[in-house]
Amino acid sequence: MGMEPLYQTKVACVCCEAEFVTSRVRPSLKRAIRSDSDFCSYFKSVNPDFYVVRVCPYCGFASTENSNQRLVDWQRNAYLERIGKHWKMNDYGGERSAADALACYKLALLTGQIIKEKDRVVAGILHHIAWLYRYEGNAEQERRFLQYALEAYIKTYQSERELMNNARLLYLIGELNRRLGHFHEAVRWFSRVIHDKSIMDSAMIRASREGWHAVRDEMSGRGAELPEEMQRIGS
Repeated sequence: MGMEPLYQTKVACVCCEAEFVTSRVRPSLKRAIRSDSDFCSYFKSVNPDFYVVRVCPYCGFASTENSNQRLVDWQRNAYLERIGKHWKMNDYGGERSAADALACYKLALLTGQIIKEKDRVVAGILHHIAWLYRYEGNAEQERRFLQYALEAYIKTYQSERELMNNARLLYLIGELNRRLGHFHEAVRWFSRVIHDKSIMDSAMIRASREGWHAVRDEMSGRGAELPEEMQRIGS
């Protein structure tokens, strides 16, 4: 008999401070068999993304490891007022179905919006929700949440551009624009990664070149007029 794919870990709720158990996928099973160009990954057995969100069974507060680890009083009060005091005990600590995973992410999204979580964290949650719809083949909802994620990634870029090397973020903004058919915008963001001399992330430069070529092929295939940047470079 093989090892159980899930293991349980104890965490303390940052809102009500109760201890609860949440499940994680064993690191040895986290290797993806393939990934999409926006980093959506596919796994042989259990999907680790289903277990990213931790939900307190007692007050319903939902967060990820990237979320705020401490709440100030207004955040706690706002959360308890909107969700906590209406919450009926519900334990997501064991094995999760795709529907459970979606419910957990949507709780994390609502929680993040109430406590005004960092744009970067909210963007990641929105992007994961889009992936969950992609796994199900629900193109309409996937597209809806990709658009929300794109808007949140742009807000992240606007608020954090001074703080870090944003090659991955710039690439993602380009890639989500491409997936949504905003081709001119996609080229603009991909070009930033390709031409910014301060960006040394070779994987993201390569991915941006691939995205740039994918846009050109898609536009040429539709007989659409290419953006100026493409006409100038011609390759």
